[in-house]
Order: sequence, then structure tokens, then C-alpha cells
Amino acid sequence: MPPSAPVIAYLYTTFPKPTETFLQREIVALKARGANLRLYSMWGGGGTFRGIPVARFNKWRLLTLFWLIPYESWRRPEVLKQLLRGLSTRRAPSWLNFWENMLGAGFACVHARSFRRNPPAIIHAAWGGGPATAAWILWRLDGHRFSAAAHAYDIYEHGGDWWLREKLEQAAFIHTSTEMGRAALVARGLSPASIICIRRGLDQLPAMQPLRASRSPLQLLAVARLVPKKGLDLQLRIYAALKAAGVPFAARIAGDGPLRAELERLAGRLGIAGDVTFTGHLPQHEIWAQLAWADALLHTGIIAPSGDRDGLPNVIPEAMAIGTVVVTSPTAGTTEAVTDGVNGMVAPVEDPAAWVAALRRLSTDDALAERLRAAGRAWVEGNFDAHKNAGRLLERFHQTIAAA
Repeated sequence: MPPSAPVIAYLYTTFPKPTETFLQREIVALKARGANLRLYSMWGGGGTFRGIPVARFNKWRLLTLFWLIPYESWRRPEVLKQLLRGLSTRRAPSWLNFWENMLGAGFACVHARSFRRNPPAIIHAAWGGGPATAAWILWRLDGHRFSAAAHAYDIYEHGGDWWLREKLEQAAFIHTSTEMGRAALVARGLSPASIICIRRGLDQLPAMQPLRASRSPLQLLAVARLVPKKGLDLQLRIYAALKAAGVPFAARIAGDGPLRAELERLAGRLGIAGDVTFTGHLPQHEIWAQLAWADALLHTGIIAPSGDRDGLPNVIPEAMAIGTVVVTSPTAGTTEAVTDGVNGMVAPVEDPAAWVAALRRLSTDDALAERLRAAGRAWVEGNFDAHKNAGRLLERFHQTIAAA
């Protein structure tokens, strides 16, 4: 990197994290463009990533808050007053969100002196929860410029993060990766001019797999955490409808989570346990192998009872890139990438018959399958290049730094 490149401090909850490859690809692409990065992980992770040290927060240092809080409160009493006022006048949407924010506040207080001695040009919070809290408090204590990303979890889970609007309205800019997310943030009262939608991306495009000459049985794949917002109970019912309609298939569900045992029991009750394989969590290189195996990727996302939902899951453009046709529900940001009949298929998840019809057609219509595959790859090439998108993000960092 150029020796004079300004320092961008990235704050994460956990980095690197195996299930958050989109954040890793962003760092790979930024580094390739010469960004001078400092990486901080507030919970797990740590070590090094692609030669960049990842400073993991030592939670024992929270004990120093017994004297750091009085010291920082003496320096900036208005910050403590604002925090206490907020704590006394609102309730966190969940205990998890409460402790995420408290971790961010503790991180900021513990690291304030080191950021003061060696300030970065800008601090970027990779999440709107604890990392954004840390960045916001560091700004309140010492005026560090900061920006923040807001993902679907930050915006929607139990109504969104506890202090989301207060934190983000002070950010130099807000990064979101879907137009859905951007619209939701504007609806919360944040300035449209401060919100940029820059998609994530692939740092390398895979070779496209050839279309299988015979797609009987259909090879179907889902890649998802086994949590309510993925609608996997509805997906199992789609598989049962396929079986009842006499469409041969083999399905794999790659991922793990708290609903696994319940979903396996449901597959048994529906009589499809022999047709559906639960692989558990797989590393990314094995996910690519699964995508190469599959004729179609199924995404049955819904709005969970907690309000959580997907934005644009990265596995959708990954599938489109390798030539696997995506069949998705229209929930959340998926239709920002997948247009029904153009580069994939869209069907309401509550209507298994519509999914059966779409998948039956995919299994027999070579011309349709090839057209969808080609258009899907073209969308990825035009919209999901990590290096191009990181270039846009880095340009925004530099503009913000120059305007300080």
C-alpha cells in the first residue's frame, strides 16, 4: 500500500467469521486496492487475515472500566449523561442486543486512549450494533470521524438495533448493500444523502458449470443457517409436494442452527427424510462444490416472528455466478438480483404448487435453463464484483477523509 495511505480502522463484532465471507471479501478487495486497514474484533476472531493483524479485544480489560469510566466521564461528562438518559428512557429489543451495545461501549472506553494517541483517518463500523456503538462513542469522546454499515439484522431483528438512528445519524455515511435496506433506513428518518447502497461481491468469479444434459432427478440445494427467517419448514413442504407430484429430486440443505433437529423430524413426518440430506455447516470451498453439484438453489426466505429477514444472501449471486439457477421467494432483497423468468425464478413460498411447476419446467426445458443461467452470470459480472464495489467504497472513504 502507499506509505501515505490514510488509516481506516474497521470494527467488527467477530472477525474473521466463517459464515460472514462477504465481510472477508470486502477486506480482500480493499487491500488489493491499497487501503491501509486496521482491523479490530470485539468478541471472537483475531489473529491475522491475509497478512493483516486482527486485534481481538481482551475482555479482561473491561475490568479497567472501574477507573476509565470516571476518567472519561470527567473529560466528557455530556457523553455519560446522554448514555444514562438513554438507558433510563428506553428498553433494548432483546438481551442480546443490549449486551452487544454494552460490549461496544466497553470497547470504546477501553480503547479511547490508544485511538487518541494513534488516531485513524476514519473509523468504520462493519455492523450497526456493537461496532457502531463503539464508533459513535469514540466520536463523542474525541471527535473521530466514523462511518457505519447497516445490515438486515441491524435494521429488522426485533425492530432493529437499540440505538440505531442516534448512532447512524452522526455517521459521515452509512453503507448498506440492498435498496431494501436503504429504503428502511430512510423510513427511520435518516438522510437519504448519507446512505450509499454498494453491493458486496465476489473477489474471484468461478468457472461456470455446464448444464446437466439430464436433470432427472433434479439436484436441489439450500445454503442457509437453520433459523426461522430461512423458511426451511416451508421448503420441506415444497419437497413433499415435488414427491407427491412425481418429480424425481435429491435435495441437500447445507448449514446448521437451532432448528436442525426440528427440521429433521419434520422431514421424517413428511416422508422425505430419504430425499433430503442435512449436511451441517460446510466451509466455503465445499459450498462451491455443492453449488457445482446443484441444478437449482432454493431460497425460501420469510419474515421471521422477530421481524428478522434476509437482505440479499450472498449465496444467491454465488449460485448465479457458477451457473446454478436460483428459485427464490420474493421476500426481502432477493428480487433486487433475481427477476422471474429473466435470470432466475420467483415464487411465493406459501404456494408449493408454484414451486413444483417452476422446478418441473427447469428439469425439462434446456433453452429456458440456459437463458436463465447466462442472464444470472451477466448480473453478477455487472453488479457483484467485489473489486469494483470496494473501489466505490474506498472512494467514499477518501472523500470523507478529505472533507474532514
